[in-house]
Amino acid sequence: MKIWINGNFSEKAWARLAQEVSAAGGELTREPRELESAEIAFGQPDVEVLMRSTSLRWVQLDSAGYERYDRDDLRSYLASAKLLFTNSSTVYAQPCAEHVLAMIFALSRRLPGAFTAQATDHSWPMPALRAESRLLQGERLILLGYGAIGRTIARLLQPLRMELTGYRRHPDGSEDIPMVGSAGLSEAIERADHVVNILPAGPSTRRFCDSEFFGRMKRGAFFYNIGRGVTVDQEALRNALLSGHLGAAALDVTDPEPLPADHPLWTTPNCLITPHTAGGQRYEKEVLVDHFLRNFQRYRSGEPLADLIL
Repeated sequence: MKIWINGNFSEKAWARLAQEVSAAGGELTREPRELESAEIAFGQPDVEVLMRSTSLRWVQLDSAGYERYDRDDLRSYLASAKLLFTNSSTVYAQPCAEHVLAMIFALSRRLPGAFTAQATDHSWPMPALRAESRLLQGERLILLGYGAIGRTIARLLQPLRMELTGYRRHPDGSEDIPMVGSAGLSEAIERADHVVNILPAGPSTRRFCDSEFFGRMKRGAFFYNIGRGVTVDQEALRNALLSGHLGAAALDVTDPEPLPADHPLWTTPNCLITPHTAGGQRYEKEVLVDHFLRNFQRYRSGEPLADLIL
């Protein structure tokens, strides 16, 4: 059993991976030309090579995002070849959810204003920051997208007694918070105090959050993006912040990335930017390997795989 890998792992993570695969009678390869003859691929395989392979039986991405694989021709190939395709969204659910909570708390308690005062003139803006600080209890929040990350955010937020709503184009009834589809989205946005965008990139989500979208949001509401930068019209977002219609925004993803040093978003008032760090944690590579190995055990046992997509 040949397993092709092109991810970058720590020595500790690689040693564990090699040990577990060897114990199962498998072999690891990092050679690009070996992808076509491998049974399993773990990482970010080239789409064209993947579709030429007659030996691949399972592909696991080392990312949560899979937009470059979300193609009709690849879907058809996966179905005809009976090829399993999974991602690693479970690995990133908890860190992304905690990052969103940090953003929500930071904006609600006006921490960026305090940090700015500390870093610049050492002023003491107590009256303004106290008057602008908000409590989350009773506020309304909508999650745009409700996969593994959205579910984890909802679970972490529930003790705060916020009113949570999720958005999916086609809710299937398995969700554990109230949901809206496309028909109910506008009304839900108009009522929300917080809008959290977790949407993946794709033709149907490009510039999903545009000037009309931001215009529908409640005046003073907060917007967060940990999905993909291309899902947001950044000029429209900036205009909504400059006009005061939006109270604040927190962005972990932008378009492009890295965000150029002279991009106007850097200096837009009430715009907090983190450099695509939401999914990160100290043991990210080790957890990725653990996730793959758990799925590897399921694969060998004929059990359903976690994070099955496409």
